[in-house]
Amino acid sequence: MLRRRDLLAAGSVASLFGLAAPLLAQTKASMPALPPVPQAKTFELANGLQVIVLPSARAPIVNQMVWYKVGSADEAPGKSGIAHFLEHLMFKGTPSVPAGEFSKIVARVGGSDNAFTSYDYTAYFQTVAADQLELIMRMEADRMANLIVAEQELLPERDVVLEERRTRTDSQPAALLDEVTREALYGRQGYGIPVIGFPQEIRTLGVADAQSFYDHHYAPNNAVLIIAGDTSGDAVRALAEKYYGPVARKTVPARQRSDAIGQGLPRTVERRDRRVAQPEWSRDYIAPSYRMGETRHAYALLVLAQALGGGQTGRLYRALVLDNKIALDASVGYSPQALGLASFGIGITPAPQRTMAEMEAAARQQVGTLLRDGLGEDEIDGAKRRLLAGAIYARDSLSSGPRMYGSTLTTGGTMADVDEWPARIVAVTRQQVMDAAHAVIDDSRSVTSLLLPENG
Repeated sequence: MLRRRDLLAAGSVASLFGLAAPLLAQTKASMPALPPVPQAKTFELANGLQVIVLPSARAPIVNQMVWYKVGSADEAPGKSGIAHFLEHLMFKGTPSVPAGEFSKIVARVGGSDNAFTSYDYTAYFQTVAADQLELIMRMEADRMANLIVAEQELLPERDVVLEERRTRTDSQPAALLDEVTREALYGRQGYGIPVIGFPQEIRTLGVADAQSFYDHHYAPNNAVLIIAGDTSGDAVRALAEKYYGPVARKTVPARQRSDAIGQGLPRTVERRDRRVAQPEWSRDYIAPSYRMGETRHAYALLVLAQALGGGQTGRLYRALVLDNKIALDASVGYSPQALGLASFGIGITPAPQRTMAEMEAAARQQVGTLLRDGLGEDEIDGAKRRLLAGAIYARDSLSSGPRMYGSTLTTGGTMADVDEWPARIVAVTRQQVMDAAHAVIDDSRSVTSLLLPENG
């Protein structure tokens, strides 16, 4: 959904590509020549673990990420939240690293660590001084194989997850509305179920559930190890063979995503809540991802989303906020990095004294103009440049490269999909953008969401 996207923003995709500022200075007539892409080093261990090394000597630090090809959309019916719950339990110890010690050990050497769960993947990461790389590789490989799921650790952590749910979802009207919107789009399955889970199902999750999920999905042949920073491919290979190499591969369940979604559309859902201070209007359309649906439209939809909703330069913001002053904000969201179908969303925050009916009429007018007259070449060119600029500004981060490779490889993509992303954006034509707009912006396959004050 537009307000709470777990998937990565399109602009960060290009953080690895070494694009130089002169690219942005070129005219649209001469935009094609892209600098060469720095090659990541990659290899695979005998047990199936894919390893990627992104060397960088800019600072004497390294970042390790382990991405598992499993997320909340892979959960069994009635077990919502188990993927995220297991993420918490992965910090509860092994025979060699007692419960709670993993993060303490990382902190003692001056590093930091964390983890996150999304619909299609779960990832764990640490950032430490380069001379501590062996330490974090040893500990991460250890919990890939030897996690202890004990009741005395599980029960209090389950309460932590329930409190997280209350804080981040149940106390946030927008988050509660997003859950209803996602269910309306996708049904009560896959992406239509919240990552954190439903509270009534979280309360029933026990040791057997966590152990089973761990046993079925946490395996080297279901993971991607990414090391970025001040190291080399040879050094990482030696350590990976030493610590991850002995972890046994497993038979992993096949992943499934349904394309039978959008039943009963169009729909309008709303939430009235006394805690709402600022109303919001949004409309989400079922859209292809890189992997499902009319995938040929994915890159064009990224350009379309940027042209319409690219901050204060986007067409919607200029029309509704700056020119007509009927809205405080207007934005567009689209992220095709998913195994299943995605959504393309328009969101408007009305100005004071403006109604939801006015917002819908304004959105309808703007969409109608787009579909009738299209976008100008200058708008498309500007959108491409902003997408590529996001790549340039993101490249200094040690986490941007690993995140893009990780999210791509865990959602059915390849190394080439990451490396060739800038060229594919540049190659998008005006006709492709308009074909994508006509294919996706269809009110009969949409959900309109209204966030309203209790008495509004």
